[in-house]
Amino acid sequence: MDEQLDKLDLRLLQELQRDGRLTNNELGDRIALSPSQCSRRRTRLEAEGYIRSYRAYLDREKLGLDMLVVISVTLATHNRDNARRFSQLINGLPEVLEAYALTGEMDYHLKVATRGLADLSKFVNDVLLPHESVQHVKTSIVLDTLKTFEGFPVRMPGSWHGDGTR
Repeated sequence: MDEQLDKLDLRLLQELQRDGRLTNNELGDRIALSPSQCSRRRTRLEAEGYIRSYRAYLDREKLGLDMLVVISVTLATHNRDNARRFSQLINGLPEVLEAYALTGEMDYHLKVATRGLADLSKFVNDVLLPHESVQHVKTSIVLDTLKTFEGFPVRMPGSWHGDGTR
């Protein structure tokens, strides 16, 4: 974390992470700053790249994407070109919500949303398995979500909890 962030910057980031639609007036009320000070800080944090974007989080199930799946993938060969081909494949697939390159037994984990088992089957059998870069695919259907991403922990260096306590 950059040393130029103070407690007010961190509180501002926490509040915006909870609700990116906050006006500078609302933000000022929450962190005890004037709207103009909030505006200046927000603009600086955006310019410095701490705030990358603002977006709406949609409800996956209301969109008909009822099945959430974690897919583990092993590449056919381990070289730069094969990894690049796989990355290009994954980046062109809207069903893939997140993708991680890993150390260990599996090369990649994908978080995928589909409309159901038939769509999952098509995704695995018609998209992943036939791809030249892929050797092995293992799917795990998510039964229950215990925690979803709500934002990064924002705290002062050296503190354990977001409230500054250890």
